Parts: sequence; C-alpha cells; structure tokens
Amino acid sequence: MSVRTLSATLALSATLLGLGASTASAARPVTYELPGDAGGSKFEGIGYDARTQRYYVSETTGGEIHRGQLRSTTATEWLKGDGTDGRWTARGVTVDAHGRVYVAGGPNGIDHPGAPDLWVYDRDGRLLAALRTGVPNAFLNDLVIGPDGAAYVTNSNAPQIFRVAERHGRWTIQTWADASATIPVATGFNLGGIVLSPDRRALVVAQGNVGKLWRFDLRTSRATAVDTAGADLVNADGLVQQGNSLWVVRNFSRVLSTLRLSADGKVARLGSATPTDADRVLTTAKLAQGRLLVVDSKFDETTAVPPYQVITLTPPRR
Repeated sequence: MSVRTLSATLALSATLLGLGASTASAARPVTYELPGDAGGSKFEGIGYDARTQRYYVSETTGGEIHRGQLRSTTATEWLKGDGTDGRWTARGVTVDAHGRVYVAGGPNGIDHPGAPDLWVYDRDGRLLAALRTGVPNAFLNDLVIGPDGAAYVTNSNAPQIFRVAERHGRWTIQTWADASATIPVATGFNLGGIVLSPDRRALVVAQGNVGKLWRFDLRTSRATAVDTAGADLVNADGLVQQGNSLWVVRNFSRVLSTLRLSADGKVARLGSATPTDADRVLTTAKLAQGRLLVVDSKFDETTAVPPYQVITLTPPRR
C-alpha cells in the first residue's frame, strides 16, 4: 500500500484509510511491519509502554509476541510461541506502570487442557507468571490495568471478568465479576474490549456480537448496561479511552466509531462512525503519542499473506 504525506488538514481522512499521516508525525512511520510465519500469520492484541515507546503485538497463529519501537518501521519477535511457556495462541496484550507485559491466551486453555490462560513478563522477557483461571471454557480476550494496579481481563465465552494481581511476588487470578444474571450470552464473541471510565471508578466493556457496552462498577463489580441511545456498535472489538473520548474498533464492520463517554461511564453518545480501510480487518488499538496504533488482523484471509502490519490512525474527535 502506498504512503503519502499530506497536510494536517487532510490527515484524518488519509490515516483512517491507512494511507498517510500528518506532517507533524512525518518522522514516525505510518505503518509498522510485523514478522510472520511462512505459512501465514494472524494477529489481534496490542499493548503500549509509554515509558519506552515500545508496542507489543500478539500473534494468534502460534502465540508469538512481537515488539517494536515507535521510531522504527519494523518489529521483531520478542517471545517465541508454538508451546513456549505453554502458549500456542495469544489475544489481548497490555502493559502496566512497571513495564510488565500481560498476555491473554484466548482459547489457549480450551485447545490445550491444563495449559495457562494468561502470562505476565517483565520488560526483559522473563516469565513472571503463567496462570490458569480454573473456569471451564474460559476465553481470555482483552485486558486493562485498573487504578489498583491489577489487570482486569474479559471472558468472551461468559459474562465474566478476571482480576490478575501480584502481592509480595505471588501472582493470582480470580473471577472478579460474574454477570450471568445480567448479561445474556449470545452466539459469537461476547465480552471483549475493556477500558476504564474517565473517573476511573468503573470498567467499560464491549459485547461485540450484539453491539452493546457494559459498565462494571469497580467497587461492587456490578454490571449495568451503558446507555448508548441505540448506537450501532456491532462487531465492537478494541476499545480506547482518553478523557471523555471513547474509540471503538469494529473489526468486520470496518468502522471506527467515536463516542462521548460520561465521566462515570454510564452514558455514551455516538459522535461519528468513520469507515476504515476496506481491505483490512482491524482489531485492537492503543493510543501512542496522539495516534492510534491498530492491528491489521488478517482475519479475512483464509491463508494470510504479507505484509503483516500495525497501521496508524489519527483518532477522530467528537
């Protein structure tokens, strides 16, 4: 795909199509190349460490974790997959304030009974924890770091959120919220993308198969529906929150939706729904120095072929 340098006034439309970036970010690549397997690779999660300006991308086909730097055009394989640390696949990735990298395993423990559901690594790639939920059929999808420093992880096969915490060097994972009485399970991927509310007192979670957002109170773990006034959010995958802005990456819908989110996370109003590149299925994203880093999953290809990329988008404002 060709890359064109456009003026700042054209940056939004250009970056949403994956074609260019504003002149203000001309020193940074607009696409980042990922390594992949000869037989085809697919990708999903992305984490970002603001302190080191490094990003981490998960490969679903093998479970490799790739790492890149904002000023470099190419990423490299950081953690091997294919059974390394019991990891054959990987989904969501996030990084905490200590630079520790959390990797959600998706169906890893389903496809390989007894294998871990989640891993934690330090910045040097040293394994700190490999954890099992103990919950049957758990599909760990996406993660966010809470104000307490713990990681909160969604289950796409049940309306549950797990909490991952470390105390005195001991790591634990437990079912923090079970909203089975509130959130009906539908066919397909249920709970996925997860972010904090602007006031940091709740979690906002996407249920992509039905296009809903849910609010989980961090004090009570109670789930309630976010009032979206009927906004179309079907195929909601990755969520990104900054202030009162909430960006929703809607994978197979090929749309980036922008909503205004109330401080408590109870109300969200659609501001725009901007088409993304029709030749890409984008999944998760992280905000890095004013740009969205978005994973091109290759989920629309039976056998994926290069280039494998993370693209950059200028996030629309409400």
